[in-house]
Amino acid sequence: MNQLIYKITILLFIINPLLSHVRADEKPAGIFLQGNVRNKTGEPLIGSTIQVQGTSIGSTTDLDGNFTITDIPSRTKITLLIKYIGYKPLIRELKNTSSEPLQIILEEDALGLDEIVVTGYTQTKKNARTSAITEVKSEDLKDVSGSSFGEKLQGQASGLLVSSTNGVPGSAMLVRLRGTTSINAGNEPLYIVDGVFVNNKTLQGIRSGGQTTNPLADLNPADIESVEVLKDANATAIYGARGANGVIIITTKRGASGNKTTVQFNSEFGFSHYDKLWDLTTGPEHALILNEAHINDGKSYESRPYRPVNEVVNGVPGQGTPEEQGTYDRLGLLFRTGLQQTYNLSLSGGNEQTRFYVSGEYTDQESIIKLQDFQRYGFRLNLDHDLSKQLKFGFSTSYAETLREICRTGDTGGILNTGLHTPTLTPILNTDGTYNSAERFNNPYLLLENSNHHANGSHLIANTFLKWQLLNNLSFKTSWSIDNSTYHEFVYYNAKMNEGKSTNGSATDVNTTNKLWIAEQLINYYTSIGEKNFISLFLGNTLQRNVVERASITGTNFPGIEFTTISSAAVTTGSTSGKIPSGIISYFGGANYSYADKYSADFNFRADASSRFGKSNKWGYFPSGGVSWRIGQETFIKDNLPAVSELKVKASIGWTGNQEIADFASLGLWTGGSNYLDLPGISPYQLANSDLKWETTRQWNIGLESAFINNRLNIQLNYYNKYTTDLLLSVPVPAKTGFASTFDNLGEMSNKGFELEINSQNIRKTDFEWSTSINLSHNANKIEKLPVSFTQYNRDWVRLEEGYPMYSFWLYKQLYVDPQTGNAVYDDSRTKDGKITTDDRQIVGDAWPDFTGGLRNTFRYKNFDLSILFYFSVGNDVFNMNRYFQEHAGSRGVSWSLQKSMMDRWTKPGDITDIPRVTTLANADGSYNHNFESSRFLEDGSFIRLRNVSLGYTLPRFMVAKAGLQRVKLYANATNLLTFTGYSGADPEVNAAADFSNATVQGLDFSTPPHPRTFVFGINITY
Repeated sequence: MNQLIYKITILLFIINPLLSHVRADEKPAGIFLQGNVRNKTGEPLIGSTIQVQGTSIGSTTDLDGNFTITDIPSRTKITLLIKYIGYKPLIRELKNTSSEPLQIILEEDALGLDEIVVTGYTQTKKNARTSAITEVKSEDLKDVSGSSFGEKLQGQASGLLVSSTNGVPGSAMLVRLRGTTSINAGNEPLYIVDGVFVNNKTLQGIRSGGQTTNPLADLNPADIESVEVLKDANATAIYGARGANGVIIITTKRGASGNKTTVQFNSEFGFSHYDKLWDLTTGPEHALILNEAHINDGKSYESRPYRPVNEVVNGVPGQGTPEEQGTYDRLGLLFRTGLQQTYNLSLSGGNEQTRFYVSGEYTDQESIIKLQDFQRYGFRLNLDHDLSKQLKFGFSTSYAETLREICRTGDTGGILNTGLHTPTLTPILNTDGTYNSAERFNNPYLLLENSNHHANGSHLIANTFLKWQLLNNLSFKTSWSIDNSTYHEFVYYNAKMNEGKSTNGSATDVNTTNKLWIAEQLINYYTSIGEKNFISLFLGNTLQRNVVERASITGTNFPGIEFTTISSAAVTTGSTSGKIPSGIISYFGGANYSYADKYSADFNFRADASSRFGKSNKWGYFPSGGVSWRIGQETFIKDNLPAVSELKVKASIGWTGNQEIADFASLGLWTGGSNYLDLPGISPYQLANSDLKWETTRQWNIGLESAFINNRLNIQLNYYNKYTTDLLLSVPVPAKTGFASTFDNLGEMSNKGFELEINSQNIRKTDFEWSTSINLSHNANKIEKLPVSFTQYNRDWVRLEEGYPMYSFWLYKQLYVDPQTGNAVYDDSRTKDGKITTDDRQIVGDAWPDFTGGLRNTFRYKNFDLSILFYFSVGNDVFNMNRYFQEHAGSRGVSWSLQKSMMDRWTKPGDITDIPRVTTLANADGSYNHNFESSRFLEDGSFIRLRNVSLGYTLPRFMVAKAGLQRVKLYANATNLLTFTGYSGADPEVNAAADFSNATVQGLDFSTPPHPRTFVFGINITY
């Protein structure tokens, strides 16, 4: 708490000088103006610029279209220039001023609607786009709570699957854009922040039981101005090797000229708590089931384990009757209400020559499960400066430090296994008050008091550029970027903990650094030829170099639990270090042509050379092209369908590449350390494959863009088909080679689907507004060709097999439980030999959802605003590993807990249930009732979640103006407020295999922290 008070004091100290010179009882010097800018339909024009001509004084409109200008020099006549992209500029003269707000209406400019827009490298007319692109504005992100912008994107863009793997802040997220195109190579989209290719791979080196950190959680979401999601190949092929899985372009906020410095301070405080946990049997229920399993195994009733203490059988006394057993709650010790706080301070502004944006942030977020906290400190500086009318200079720099407290979740020593899988009949404390450590998992008190696993990260993202306007429509831009991230992990298990007992303490220290340098040169040219022809051209080059360095050391045998540094260890082992460089050189270019503002065509081409491929296959070539027809501009549409504001059909095709495999995968490598006696030695480490080449994805897209009733209803529909060839696979090789596997190009995969986006302005009135946005996506993934099937993860639960999708579950198919015998009956149709063996396992489902999407409704009534966002996923399967271990029918005795569902087990002839009788013995056909990886544990993970509700109130302008403020808004956000699902676990949106080595596995639920219900209260002050 003292630390919190100290941080708040520092923030107030920073803000106070900015605000202290304006008091509530003082009037601003000079003339004071306020007003509102809208279009003819009443829609606020956010970001309109209002400038007092002849001065550098001005302002921009806020989210409600309001603006305030102060300190205007007194004069008889004031002239305002109001501008907004796509609308005609308005000059308004004021001969005298009034306290009444100005009401300004701008008219649409048909030519302005075709302004030049920049997307990545390209400059085209907005209406000449042929690609599938979805844009998410900052106002759509700010209403959703979350420590990373990835969480805020969920449900906001069609075709973009965003799934948080667990409820721990700062953890990894599954992000897939139009499916998955690869097996062993990368499937994550390319993230670009202000022109910098940002590393999105975790640098984690110490396993944490299925929990992986998210490098993108280093970014401050409050700095984001907009997010563009590039989906089809015509938009992504220009990124060649990096665009196979889609591109997400993030643009951060920048200063504007002609405005006084704007200061924004945002403060949030909130709390999170768990809505639903796992329902376990009581101690008496657990003992009763174990007694039942004992008898079903054919053992005597007298020798049942839970009987009166005075009943001694074969010299062994009873452990007490089931009714005498206690029930001990460990989950309640480990879960809590987590507090969180966030502070953001930003300054932006500039004049005709220099524009700036600077911000600072502090986030502190407790997890609902202890020992999983997350902190972030962030700073950003964006600067643009005109050296002359032709020469512009700028840079963008952000730096963040993250601090994580980590405790494994799904391992034997995991914190959730401690609480979830320890039987409730096992006492936490011994009779003498000491910790009960005679159990499979760590004692929860012991874990809470002795856990020592921390990670500190730092992340620098910087870009500087120089842009030379050679002619009015010809420019040259050179930019230099760096993404430098470090991640330092330390874990110490003392001799009291299960992991440190055998070695008298164990500690591991890992330090990883990833440095990415990029240099780009870009030429852009566009021109109009006559009244109907428009041409845009670009040509560029990229040089990229990446270096990953890692050093780790492990120590064991410590003199005492007070000594935690590895220098105190008697034995030092596992000391390793490595440095892996890689690079890409690229050339790219493209052209866009439009005629009569109706017909457009473009063509792009990129060539990449990667150090990861064989000498003869380093280069990959990636073309793309697209066409569009604004059919709504044809007279036969205009004259007959006046309600149609826009109607455009488009089509595109392109090829992208993937090279996200291990560095030097094509080379034959040797390793040191193969010593003989006292002599150093080397040995073969990796087989060579000089023919290794690019994984290539072809994608075509057909789309429809339409708008109706003066653009109040907008509908976009896209259908796509992606086909990947030359899959980069790690394939097994004969053992006689001395190696287990090697990389090769084998296999093919497809993704097909459609996307629908609907945006409507239902009501637009002065005092009341209501808008709705809906997006719906469907993707069908299929492995088209795969010479050899692969099984993944523990017990081979997940399988990669030709003809089936990725993330398919390979299980024994349970048909029913025999009502007479209580035995589980499994499908023997594959072998039909009367026995249940591994050959009878089959693919019975997959983790892919049939449909995903979001529904947002936004309301504004006077100074109140309300946003409601639903997110849904339909048709995805989840393998409930918790049930697999906790519906064990007594086979695991008192080592594992039991779920409450065991009370619905078969107990007598005639019972109808899917949970077989409790026994540790095999059935006559060799099958088991208890430890088969069967379809019984595969559940429908569909859900609809009330993702976010945001309610805000903006104080009336006359109230805040007296304090010299532009805007004050109070708000409250509720996240994950309701979840509707038939899934029996704590949360259907999980993945216990979110490990940095398990990219091919999804949809497993094992000791995974659920997503919390979160309430946040905040204030936003604009000065």
